[in-house]
Amino acid sequence: MRQIVLDTETTGLSTSQGHRVIEIGCVELVNRRISGNHYHTFLNPDRDIDEGAERVHGISRDDLETAPRFSEVVDELLAFIRDAELVIHNAEFDVGFLEHELKLMKHAEPRITQHSTVLDTLAVARKMHPGQRNSLDALCKRYEVDASNRDLHGALIDAELLAKVYLAMTGGQTALSLDEESGSSRGSGFSRDKGAEASETRTDLNLVVIRATEEELAAHEALVQKISAS
Repeated sequence: MRQIVLDTETTGLSTSQGHRVIEIGCVELVNRRISGNHYHTFLNPDRDIDEGAERVHGISRDDLETAPRFSEVVDELLAFIRDAELVIHNAEFDVGFLEHELKLMKHAEPRITQHSTVLDTLAVARKMHPGQRNSLDALCKRYEVDASNRDLHGALIDAELLAKVYLAMTGGQTALSLDEESGSSRGSGFSRDKGAEASETRTDLNLVVIRATEEELAAHEALVQKISAS
């Protein structure tokens, strides 16, 4: 099973006002494990960025002058997400912006569902936690996902956080598989079928959780910053 956790950053809140995508971040899950494979790009929107949006993500128009345009990366983006399930928080927003970009370039298949299926984690969270705050920040706190290094929103770092939240929220494996060159950190979890009877709960498991060292965490953060700056 292949899933792609996806997030975007934009010049503003509405495509009806001509706003554009300026960053796309994707994290691959294979059989509910973070594979270490990702897709990330900044984009030149050919327009100004709203002050409010810039305060959220910290990306200025000057930062994007040499970035590619959406039409230049669309083939590799669609190849990366093809036939996967997209896992997106507030999918209507991100899908709407991506489809707007596809329509602007008159793509032959402008609907995201022509390339992938979509799972909205905001809708899932609202069903699981009705009446509670279900922003990504709130879910990180609820599921004890460390977001302390996230000063500003960013498509790739938010996709990484959402991947961990999604796996925790749906009761499954949260193992990481990192580049051998930067070391690895693996954790394991067990979750029985939600439809199983309580009597089926395993009591004979002796699971060991190996936590990342400070050096490994620092190496991972340095890698994330290098990717974001590329």
